[in-house]
Amino acid sequence: MKLSAFSAVLFLTGACLLAATSDGDWPRWRGENLDNISKEKGLLDKWPKDGPKLLWTAKNIGSGFSSVAIAGDRIYTLGGRSGKTMLIALSREDGKEIWAAEVGRGGDPNCTPTIDTAANLAFGLSKDGDFACVDTKTGEVKWRKSFPKDFGGKMHSGWGYSESPLVDGDRVLVTPGAKDAQIVALNKQTGEVIWKSAVPDKLGNKGGDGAGYSSIVISNAGGVKQYVQLVGRGCIGVSAADGKFLWGYNKVANGTANIPTPLISGDFVFTTSGYGDGGSALLKIGKRGNNFEATEVYYKKSDELQNHHGGIVMLGNYIFGGHGHNKGMPFCLEWKTGKILWLEKSNEIQGRQSAAITYADGNLYFRYQDGTVTLVAANPRGYVEKGNFTIPNRKGESWPHPVVAGGKLYLRNQDELLCYEVKK
Repeated sequence: MKLSAFSAVLFLTGACLLAATSDGDWPRWRGENLDNISKEKGLLDKWPKDGPKLLWTAKNIGSGFSSVAIAGDRIYTLGGRSGKTMLIALSREDGKEIWAAEVGRGGDPNCTPTIDTAANLAFGLSKDGDFACVDTKTGEVKWRKSFPKDFGGKMHSGWGYSESPLVDGDRVLVTPGAKDAQIVALNKQTGEVIWKSAVPDKLGNKGGDGAGYSSIVISNAGGVKQYVQLVGRGCIGVSAADGKFLWGYNKVANGTANIPTPLISGDFVFTTSGYGDGGSALLKIGKRGNNFEATEVYYKKSDELQNHHGGIVMLGNYIFGGHGHNKGMPFCLEWKTGKILWLEKSNEIQGRQSAAITYADGNLYFRYQDGTVTLVAANPRGYVEKGNFTIPNRKGESWPHPVVAGGKLYLRNQDELLCYEVKK
């Protein structure tokens, strides 16, 4: 099936957003534009029988499910070592450790660090809510905060803080999950509080109070810059200027764990969550008088469409991802209408369990919980698989999100990082 024309449309759609990205860098969770779209070109369009070539494996980087951030000649990740969460810098050439800085207590981190290349800063978060700013040149910790101690923060369920921080200009945004500090803006150089965002008590009955497992994204819906986040009570938007609560949507929340990062397009927000009472919704954000509101365009129940924790990707008029709780059945959704164009639900694919995905050069990279990694055409006309392989010596659940940068595919495998060549 020919995909070159469709791929070109996708890149033209995202060209203006990706222009600021340095070639081959992936400086934070879901990439420079928080959309999980790589601007890489010239990648393998099909994989050989045993998958792409494994170039190197970095060992002893600590336990956890963090993915990687890549900037310049370094790779950054978080790892649990002897009950501590460490922010670790590795050589991009061979994966050798350059430095490791203590973020805080609590092992098995989930946060992917955020790198501010202009300011030479790295930000990392432990599961216990210890938040640290580190000098990328030296590994020196510049300042720390504690979400529970400094803000009264809490998670709405028990797997610990997992978000990846958002750097925006002179500030860094995080989600402690407190009633009067659901989201906070901090001076990125000093950690000083710029504002705290309070959330109303009555967002709805679904879900629970506190932070979710998602990460903050930026929207300019209704002509007002705002930060959008999926928290324990659902999807919310707060003013970027002062943290004022603008709108909330409770229906997509579930009582266990609200995880996937929302997708943004103009005045629209697409949000989804897993488990039995989650689901998916398209919201249109706008003003009624002086107040903002989230108008539901459509809602799909969890058995119709839900994403567990592997994330989704918006490419032009389509959303791709894995559907189902503890499943990663590939789907393509026409997001403006809610029409599911295709859903691949073979027994073989369902047996691979949850799927984390990213996009590069016309293809989707599906990384399944059982260690299977699959190349799938980003094609709205149907499911086309273009090769797969199994991660060697899989250690526990294969959950960390894949990253494609600089012609390489990076896969975290607990205390190892695998680097594959995917350039043609």
